[in-house]
Amino acid sequence: MRVDFTFSDTVAGYVVSYNSEDQHFTLRTSDGRQQIVYLTSNTFSRFSYNLDEPYQDASGVAPALLALPRQFVFAYGTFYPGGAEGRFEAQWLVFPGKGPGLYRHEEPDWWINQSKSIGHSYLKWQFNHPAQEIDFRNYRTMLHLAGAKRGDYLQETDTISRMIYGLSTAYMMTGEDAFLEASEKGTLYLREHMRFHDEDNDVVYWYHGIKIQGDKEQKLLTSEFGDDFYSLPAYEQIYALCGPCMTYRLTGDPKIMWDMEKTIKLFDNYYKDSVQGGYFSHLDPISLDPRADSLGNNRAKKNWNSVGDHAPAYLINLYLATGDKKYADFLEYTFDTIAKYFPDYENSPFVNERFFEDWSHDQTWGWQQNRSVIGHNLKIAWNLIRMQSLKEKPDYVALARKIAELMPEAGADRQRGGWYDVVERVLKPDGEHHRFVWHDRKAWWQQEQAILAYLILHGVLRDEEYLRLAREAASFYNAFFLDHDDGGVYFNTLANGYPYLLGNERLKGSHSMSSYHSMELCFLSAVYINLLIAKQPMYFHFKPYPDAFPGNILHVSPDILPQGSIFLEEVWIDDKPYHDFDREQLTVKLPAGGDRKKVRVKITPATWLDRAGAK
Repeated sequence: MRVDFTFSDTVAGYVVSYNSEDQHFTLRTSDGRQQIVYLTSNTFSRFSYNLDEPYQDASGVAPALLALPRQFVFAYGTFYPGGAEGRFEAQWLVFPGKGPGLYRHEEPDWWINQSKSIGHSYLKWQFNHPAQEIDFRNYRTMLHLAGAKRGDYLQETDTISRMIYGLSTAYMMTGEDAFLEASEKGTLYLREHMRFHDEDNDVVYWYHGIKIQGDKEQKLLTSEFGDDFYSLPAYEQIYALCGPCMTYRLTGDPKIMWDMEKTIKLFDNYYKDSVQGGYFSHLDPISLDPRADSLGNNRAKKNWNSVGDHAPAYLINLYLATGDKKYADFLEYTFDTIAKYFPDYENSPFVNERFFEDWSHDQTWGWQQNRSVIGHNLKIAWNLIRMQSLKEKPDYVALARKIAELMPEAGADRQRGGWYDVVERVLKPDGEHHRFVWHDRKAWWQQEQAILAYLILHGVLRDEEYLRLAREAASFYNAFFLDHDDGGVYFNTLANGYPYLLGNERLKGSHSMSSYHSMELCFLSAVYINLLIAKQPMYFHFKPYPDAFPGNILHVSPDILPQGSIFLEEVWIDDKPYHDFDREQLTVKLPAGGDRKKVRVKITPATWLDRAGAK
């Protein structure tokens, strides 16, 4: 088809040349194509700016920035047909930083401040804090674009748990008491309202949620969603632990540990396939049987969520909180399972995500069919590299690199920036691009997976190509996903970066969104950029109960990072210097008994001189 009509779009790339006289510049896209961009008298420019920051105009300095080769820039404008290639005139430009190789999202406090802003937004939306006390009876799953409640009275266990996770990470980075207060109150609310202790089998499992009607509450045991109806899906049980586990890292509350151990017992006794490996995706709610006929299309199935989501949701943090070998072994088991069964590179650049009991591929299930969620591939790469720092295995690095090298061509938007959602795993005959399943929109959580994957890949493996991809992904996210009007982040953008604000995708709270991914991104981006890449120290906050942690040992490492890459430099208890800590093991020996204390630690990247001195 001959393109003889106008249309508007975004082009992202690196400045190659600038012609100030004719007012145009040439940029090179992520995949190496060149595009001439013409400026008009109406073209305006801005810098990327963070939540709670004022608008930052760049129109006056745009010519100087465009004169710098390798300056990264987003250009939105209109294509006009005519001539050999037509003409692209920019309406506006976005600069992620003030020079080549400079990105605002790599400032030491960028992600910390973003986390704080998102956390404050959700506290206000859910509880009208600080004007009113934090009360989880007022929590609602569904929130409008500006945070208003939709009037539903459904409280989903997983969305509460995920919000608790985000608020816990905000406390760890900022020490703001409101974040910890909400995390602890939310965890208690989950225990008192959403938890069921099966005394006969001595396991804990979690209700899907509750419906509130005045002073009455109706507990919803099984999932309310069509894909999982009348079952106990593994991912709901997994994510029920997400927030409480992160809160446990801060407080050492033994009641949280009890709940986690009993839920893991549920996984081991009922979801785990001890014969053929892995974990089943669903259980019958009465018999706890993964092979029950009542499960229909979910009978005796396994999937990415049931095997792979343990690690990022709670298990890595449970290991970080305890250093317990049994959790390291659990992690190793899940990653060995992923490395063994998920790759399918003879048929597709994407992993296979759904399986029958014997690990043969299930490519007819529901909406997924033979399709790939791009973010799941990136999530595997990200978490494999985390695991590699705990237990080195060539298979982990090989698979992570394989994913990292295939995904840009298969799942990224190399012209506009950002990452797509769900695509067909196999090319159509004579096709050059994997077909979109529903749309070419870009979801916030898939951007998170790309950013974290490429940040840690570069931070650990030191490959500059991974840093470039991380910067491009983070630049797109911070240019287009931050809601500077109402707070928080948008669920989806169009391919060109404009927010998509229809249906459930206009909401700030839903079954899919509850501050988890956005605040997880803030927490781990700050950790990876500061501690692994920019080599800047960070401060972290804890508030353990007296004698709560076994042996009074507080583990303070923020994530699983390469051995010897960071050390514990300083510790304060109730703002007074404290010296009983292990520099290399990143643990603090807490004083016995007494009142509850605030602990602040300074974690510093190790230089070659530090490592040499340690030897």
